[in-house]
Amino acid sequence: MSRLTRISILLAVCFALDKAAAFLRQVIIARQFSFSAELDAFNVANNVPDLIYAVISGGALAMALIPVLSATLTTQGREALWRVFSHVANLVFLVTAALSIVVALVAVPLVRTEVGIAPGFGMQQQMVVVNLMRLNLIATLIFSLSGLVMSALQANQHFLFPALAPLFYNFGQIFGALILSPAEGYRIAGITLPALGMGVYGLVSGVILGAFLHLGIQIPALIRYRFRWSMGLGLDNPQVVQVLKLMAPRILTVGFVQVIFLVRDNLASRLPEGAVSALTYGWMIQQVPETLIGTAIATAMLPTLSELAAQKQEGLFHESVQRAVRVLIGITLPIAAVLAIGLGPLMQAVFALNDTHAATLLWATRGFLAGLMGHSLMEVAARSFYARQRPIPPMLAGFGNMLLYIGLGSALYRPLGAAGISLTDAVCFTAQAVFLLVLLGRQTGRFIHLGDSLTRAVFAALAGGGVAFALLNAQVLSSPLLGSALAMAGGGVVALPFIFKELKLLLRL
Repeated sequence: MSRLTRISILLAVCFALDKAAAFLRQVIIARQFSFSAELDAFNVANNVPDLIYAVISGGALAMALIPVLSATLTTQGREALWRVFSHVANLVFLVTAALSIVVALVAVPLVRTEVGIAPGFGMQQQMVVVNLMRLNLIATLIFSLSGLVMSALQANQHFLFPALAPLFYNFGQIFGALILSPAEGYRIAGITLPALGMGVYGLVSGVILGAFLHLGIQIPALIRYRFRWSMGLGLDNPQVVQVLKLMAPRILTVGFVQVIFLVRDNLASRLPEGAVSALTYGWMIQQVPETLIGTAIATAMLPTLSELAAQKQEGLFHESVQRAVRVLIGITLPIAAVLAIGLGPLMQAVFALNDTHAATLLWATRGFLAGLMGHSLMEVAARSFYARQRPIPPMLAGFGNMLLYIGLGSALYRPLGAAGISLTDAVCFTAQAVFLLVLLGRQTGRFIHLGDSLTRAVFAALAGGGVAFALLNAQVLSSPLLGSALAMAGGGVVALPFIFKELKLLLRL
């Protein structure tokens, strides 16, 4: 195994634990609230705080910060790295605090206006969204620091505690769902848990607790790497200036993605009750394989790609990207097919949904799964440009993606419902990933060669999906849950021989 493969596997294991905890959290919440107006309000209320975090200190800054911190560590040492980090963290916290105050003040029109986040909700439901959003901003302030810590530790080639942080975030949310939210205590192993009866406000309190845990778990790693905080904003520091230069277009890029989430909920709020939650859950389900495969591989690659780009090792850079693309195509297509066929009975049983809500969730999930390959490729494609410190192409591609999403989503959401919105997501992000990879090839003069990886992946998807369909309809097992699991397991086993070369390639990333 290569070092990148080992790191990718470590990240995948941590991400798997995180997704398992997230899935447990969502099962508890779904069984407690079903796909109700209250749960729709909670899901919508997360969007603007998530936008602030993602744009300022989450995905936006990570892409800009890691390459600069990696270069600083290589050329000037760890003390200089922490000085740059401190200055950027000070600046980001001040900006996040200012934006949070503004959002809290304008929350009502932000929710209610026709171009706002929930114009289709009733007035009472909109006020619940407003109150939850304001509380969520507390967690956003904490994440503004915690997200930066993750980037700094990854620049130090330390991945364990940043990978564990989302798991601890979920622990906080589970506490909110189990203890703070319910009116009656859950019974686990003969023990009745306390119940504070806070409803959806208990859920948002769990989010705040989770944010504290997200930051706290990373503090031991900061101590290990001798973190020293420095005062000031460092606007005269060349490394800080470089971070800001890279961050500016990245903010717009992530902003375009977050606008897509706002558009998604805007359109879904005009559909029958439960559409927002179906899209939220469908997205969460698609994100499980996407995170375990695409995000894990791309996260492990970014520091190494940054070093190769800084050393002008163009050949090695291209080979790393090409191997990752072939692996992602080979693995994600059959997984998407098998999950799309086999998940239905499992989701209905686990989330305890009625037939209408279960059908809405299934088709929304299938729409998202159609874009699993595209989203996974986007993880590598975007990081390839940021490793080369060229943020403009992803920004322009993101702008085009947003426009396409608004147009296509507006056309599909009424005839196809929630599935039309998730299918729009799949089409737009797949097109963006292909565009960026082709553009990367034009800029470097080295295009991605897939060999026969795409062909094998398609055959694997057809074979695995076909077997999953046959087993599901044969009703070999009386339990829908076990029948669903058997169908997906059988489909996965049949698909494996077709993508054996890509699995071997994974070991040499």
